[in-house]
Amino acid sequence: MKVLLAEYATCHDPALAPEGAAMLETVKNSFVRCGYEVVLPGCGDFAAEIERLAPQCAMGLVIAPDDLLARYTQILEQHTHNLGCGFMTVALCANKMQTGKILRAHGVPVPGEVFTGKRIIKPVKGCGAQGVRVSDGPEGDGEFAQQYIEGEHFSVSVVASRVIGDACLYFTGNPPLVLAVNRQHIGQGEDGAIHYLGGETPVHPVREAEIIETAKKAIIVLGGQGYCGVDVVVADKVYVVDVNPRITTSLVGIAACMKEEIAEILIDASKGGGPGQVHLTGSVRFDTHGKVSRL
Repeated sequence: MKVLLAEYATCHDPALAPEGAAMLETVKNSFVRCGYEVVLPGCGDFAAEIERLAPQCAMGLVIAPDDLLARYTQILEQHTHNLGCGFMTVALCANKMQTGKILRAHGVPVPGEVFTGKRIIKPVKGCGAQGVRVSDGPEGDGEFAQQYIEGEHFSVSVVASRVIGDACLYFTGNPPLVLAVNRQHIGQGEDGAIHYLGGETPVHPVREAEIIETAKKAIIVLGGQGYCGVDVVVADKVYVVDVNPRITTSLVGIAACMKEEIAEILIDASKGGGPGQVHLTGSVRFDTHGKVSRL
């Protein structure tokens, strides 16, 4: 059985190519171990490659920057079974400002919008830490500013089951499955630019239960499906600072510790099922180039 793994950055975004290659290798290896034939797009027009290859495959997954992901996911969904988040939720999460407003309206703590003083300035539509900076200067076009919160940085890697049903009767899938809580290594340049440097996984901070429940609530509120990463800062509250409706770099570390195969988890979740928990052995440090070392 063929599965299309369409990873964008390796061929089309040099700045993100190392992370893209690391994520792709992790997911590809899992599908191969599970007996699937993996199909990869060429380095030509990405949309055209998905349109060409997806009809030949039983299922597929797109890994791409958040602001591009919805378009390519929609193309995939027109031709085969999507193992990732639905394109409408992807489009919502790509708008960081709108995502924050929705989460806040549902009681999920998010940093408040501020207009003066030291604050976090980020693109309304961006990917990861690209374009994010600490500054007391003005926002540029397509940017907005949030409260700067001192705290510990973590992410939560979650796989959410697809909702199964029809127009008359709906059956919900399993509750969101937490793979791991990950410590994020964050750097800051002299110009205030924020850099994601990788992290450690799994970790068990004192407020782990609160971190997990906040992340799960965010995914449920936004209608996430498949693998999602929720970035948080732990201070007086657990603040959600970003929701990534796609494979994230943390999976590179998680896969090195996890007994289960991410391929099987994604397939089962896309059908409303999957395990109730995963089993992790040991802990690792990982970077954005796919290097993993045992702790």
